[in-house]
Amino acid sequence: MPSDVNHVVEFPGGYTRSVGPVIGRFLSELRDGRLVGVRTSEGRVLVPPTEYDPDTGDDVTGEFVEVGPVGTVTTWSWVAHPAKEHPFDRPFAWALIRPDGADTALVHALDLGVFDAGAEPPKTLKTGMRVRPKWRAERTGTIGDIECFLPEVTMINPQAKLEFRLSGGRALRRYLEGISQGRIFGNRCPVCEAVIVPMKETCPRDGVPMTEEVELPDVGTVTTFAVNNIPDPRAPAVPFVSGYVLLDGAGVTMLTLIAGVPADQIRMGQRVRAAWKPREEWDASVGNIKWFEPIDEPDVPFDEIKDYL
Repeated sequence: MPSDVNHVVEFPGGYTRSVGPVIGRFLSELRDGRLVGVRTSEGRVLVPPTEYDPDTGDDVTGEFVEVGPVGTVTTWSWVAHPAKEHPFDRPFAWALIRPDGADTALVHALDLGVFDAGAEPPKTLKTGMRVRPKWRAERTGTIGDIECFLPEVTMINPQAKLEFRLSGGRALRRYLEGISQGRIFGNRCPVCEAVIVPMKETCPRDGVPMTEEVELPDVGTVTTFAVNNIPDPRAPAVPFVSGYVLLDGAGVTMLTLIAGVPADQIRMGQRVRAAWKPREEWDASVGNIKWFEPIDEPDVPFDEIKDYL
């Protein structure tokens, strides 16, 4: 006789049972798209409700309290390989979820999105995360009326695009003309004598017109920078560095990308040079300079750049 036999217990017509006034109220509220708990004599709210206080054995008060629907994950278990009996055919989590206003938690499926079979739990899955139920359109008064729980929306990524035409003044047109030739121009202020780059018609410090042009080298010094972990179509990779570079001879810094070495190797005072696109790709655009790259020169001491931070 085989030692391993598969036994099946089945009730073809279903198994009918009474649920009592407490569980019945809970299931009826589920059918109506609400979560309720029951209050104990000590003031705790039990979800799912029971007829007796599990701590004292006393009867509950019969006072029903609407809770949630938002709740907090108190613990979870990741299912990387769902079985056919599970609610999803892809990885998901079982979680204990304490609805707001309740003192106990209920267990339910937590849907974190689409993952390949065997996937590791996502970083977003963690104790303390906020979730809310996804209700079925057709409800019958069972715990299955909640299809699953979903994370609260904490971030969006709308596709945004803004097109506009910029009509540059004389200074900007001259600056872009120089860039189209592989040259960088600034204006010298007649009052403070600082060279302002990109070119402007008036000095941002003194407010006076500037007419004297000064050509600057495409070499400068990093004064300050930031490491970015959000993709940018202009950047070569993520993470990337954006920073302020003080061109040699300039009186103000210019914002640019800094690349060519790993982000953790960029530092204040580092010497850099513009990395230009191939000559055949140049036009009247600041995009002719892809970014600035470090060069083999000694760093500039902090005291020499501190006034440009």
